[in-house]
Amino acid sequence: MKIGVPKEIKDQEFRVALTPSAVSQLAARGHQITIETGAGLGSGFTDKDYQSHGATIVNHPQVVFEQELVLKVKEPLPSEFPFLHDRLILFTYLHLAASRDLTLALLKSGCSAFAYETVQLPNGQLPLLTPMSLIAGRLATQFGSHLLTRQQGGFGLLLGGIPGVRPGRVVILGGGTVGTEAAKIAVGLGARVQILDINLDRLNELANLFGSRVELWHSSPQTIAEVVPEADLLIGAVLVPGKKAPVLVSRQLVAQMRPRTVIVDVAVDQGGCIATVRPTSHSQPTYEDEGVLHYGVPNMPGAVPWTATQGLVNATLPYIFQLAEGLDYIDRYPVLQKGLNIHGGKILHPAVKSVFPDLDNIS
Repeated sequence: MKIGVPKEIKDQEFRVALTPSAVSQLAARGHQITIETGAGLGSGFTDKDYQSHGATIVNHPQVVFEQELVLKVKEPLPSEFPFLHDRLILFTYLHLAASRDLTLALLKSGCSAFAYETVQLPNGQLPLLTPMSLIAGRLATQFGSHLLTRQQGGFGLLLGGIPGVRPGRVVILGGGTVGTEAAKIAVGLGARVQILDINLDRLNELANLFGSRVELWHSSPQTIAEVVPEADLLIGAVLVPGKKAPVLVSRQLVAQMRPRTVIVDVAVDQGGCIATVRPTSHSQPTYEDEGVLHYGVPNMPGAVPWTATQGLVNATLPYIFQLAEGLDYIDRYPVLQKGLNIHGGKILHPAVKSVFPDLDNIS
């Protein structure tokens, strides 16, 4: 199969969809790989690195999108919409529930769009979301701690405190991969940590993991209203695969937080779970609303591309091998098949379809 990898154009996005090693493995299977010049530089890979492993380097993204299978990291942006076509198989993070315009562009193009984040194992795990969730969770606490410094707009709190001065309170909404990793970093810094989750089985798992180092709360409107006003750092870590994130924290509740405290909503790529959160960028990552500093960068792992690219490709490559066999063989791979969000002008993923019922079956 002819495989293309464009350079990512989202603000400050330095990840790339294939490493040179992955190119070598695909080439050994008889596939032809075309990569846009400079695509790997942000992750530490030169054009020569890719060429020496069997790739062809081209200067224009349109040439890349003319290939049969296009691999990306983040969703196509409007400037890339004209490159979409009905012979294209696209494999990338899409997060369609948060973007009507992207969903409509994919439908109108007639392409087959697979989303990393909805590839799902029989046990419900999301293998292609996990590595980036690991990174985003850890970064959420690291970035949040930094933003609490006065120079960054926070009220000047050291998250871990010192003897005689209280540590910061970190409230985490969601106890999945993102929330767990955020808690690990917060605990390591010496913060007081509270995790809220609706799944009692998950809370028991977290109890075994953290013991008494983390307070575990069953999530409800009442418990959220109790803990959020006291948070120095509030982290949104809620995920409903394929769907928009539920809004758990109202504007009125944010207004009760102490001035210059910090919100980091990792769920922003699915619409966000905090009412006052909107997408930002690595170039302009924060804004103030209701006196609280907000961080809403949807591609957080792009800040650490050397780690993130390798972690992503380690996870995606087995599924790329499967997809490169062609759509005629997709029935062999039910896990990968769950990643197919759009095909032939139709929305196939039920969660996406529930968000955009009026867009179904456009050709």
